[in-house]
Amino acid sequence: MIGDFFEFEADFVNALRCIPMLVRYKLDTCGIKLKLSDWNQMTLSERAILVELPCSTAAEIKFYQEYLQKFILDHTGIPATRLPIDPIPPWMDVTTVPPTILEKAQAIGLTITLHQWLGLTPLQRFALIKLSLSGHENKNFPRALTEFNLI
Repeated sequence: MIGDFFEFEADFVNALRCIPMLVRYKLDTCGIKLKLSDWNQMTLSERAILVELPCSTAAEIKFYQEYLQKFILDHTGIPATRLPIDPIPPWMDVTTVPPTILEKAQAIGLTITLHQWLGLTPLQRFALIKLSLSGHENKNFPRALTEFNLI
């Protein structure tokens, strides 16, 4: 990782032109959808706030959610889209490697073991899940596997 960001994100995190995994993790944690178009309307300092605001404890998650809801409403005039919050999201489940990750790894000739999955942080597991979804840019999945010492 480079500061708050993964190395595989290095090509876009300096200007925060895309939503980094850390912020995407927080969005899923607090159940708010943030469109890339809304992200791109923010100033760099506004984006940095979303990177730096904590979102771990119940109070922090509630604050992050309320802050983001107000921010989106103030900037777009449209309320933020709420997403369901999974009480046990797959990145927190250390008993099973998600099938999308297994399939994506097998497609490039790798196997991800449960032991390897256990050795990852929740944010690393989150990133692999997001990178393994269909339609996601494929080049960063192998980069993430390398960065997380899975290759």
